[in-house]
Amino acid sequence: MRDDDIATIMRALGHPVRLNILRILATQQQSPCCCADVTESLPLAQSTVSQHIKVLLDAGLIERQARGTRNCYTVRHDRLADLGAAYSGLLTGLTHGPVQELELDPV
Repeated sequence: MRDDDIATIMRALGHPVRLNILRILATQQQSPCCCADVTESLPLAQSTVSQHIKVLLDAGLIERQARGTRNCYTVRHDRLADLGAAYSGLLTGLTHGPVQELELDPV
């Protein structure tokens, strides 16, 4: 996993509401949840929940399946596993070994 992918995912996970949404979706793995299902579990407006879901979708942490007129969401466990491995490697790299030069895209 590339550093920019890790950073995108970490930004998505950097809000407590999005962490709660992931927990809600993870407990409902037998049946994917739609936005209304998630909204029922949180003290937030549906539009706010939708915005947070979009951030999680854009980061690749959840996926959407169309079910009639509704979109249902499930956690992408493969993506979380990749993040865990990358994060572990990142931490190991920060505590051991020489400093690596950061490659930045030109502006």
